[in-house]
Amino acid sequence: MEADERIQYVIQHTEIVRLPKQSLATFGTTNIYYYLLTEVAEKINAVREGRVTAEKPKIVTPSYLINLEGFSESAGEFLNNMIQKYPHETALFYRYKNEPKELNIVSDSPETVIHKLNEKIDREKDTQAAIIKGVLEELWDVSLLKFAYELTEKSLRHNIFELQNMGLFDVDPAGIPRQARWAIERLFNEIERDKTKAPELEAELRRWGLFTEYEDRFLTIFRRKC
Repeated sequence: MEADERIQYVIQHTEIVRLPKQSLATFGTTNIYYYLLTEVAEKINAVREGRVTAEKPKIVTPSYLINLEGFSESAGEFLNNMIQKYPHETALFYRYKNEPKELNIVSDSPETVIHKLNEKIDREKDTQAAIIKGVLEELWDVSLLKFAYELTEKSLRHNIFELQNMGLFDVDPAGIPRQARWAIERLFNEIERDKTKAPELEAELRRWGLFTEYEDRFLTIFRRKC
């Protein structure tokens, strides 16, 4: 089986046994503790534990995304086409961080392991825990990505509804969403108290193509703090 075929196989056969009870928060960070099970031999299972942190969903445009790192060349070409056709089209961008915790080898059938994990979660009343049944041990992280996708899909409609109700999808004449302007103002307020936030603000201004617009204000604060 070729590499791409193996990835598709994992995506198709990974089972999200238990999703968190709550959707991703619209206006804050969400923490989910996960248990990811993969069978390595008959009645021998690897159970990974970890924490996935989902940042607050961000309203973005293609012009913003093209300035983020980590996209492949093909993705860059797609975004350039989107910029040409829909420069101010808004969408929600979700960013996740995975923090692996433990890896345990368990001698039981997958069904028994899952039953015990469900009992543990219920006993601890952890409403933000998840159970994922993976397929191939060496591609366990692909199973985790499928979980992130399903969690995003589950939360998307609710997040959009709340953001639209506050008018945060509205864009100004420069094509900048209201949420982005609010975030920039928040960062300006933060660097008034903590100048180490300055690089974060500068990066955000450049991603939106707004550094020239805010340059005088930015440099004035930074010089004053120095």
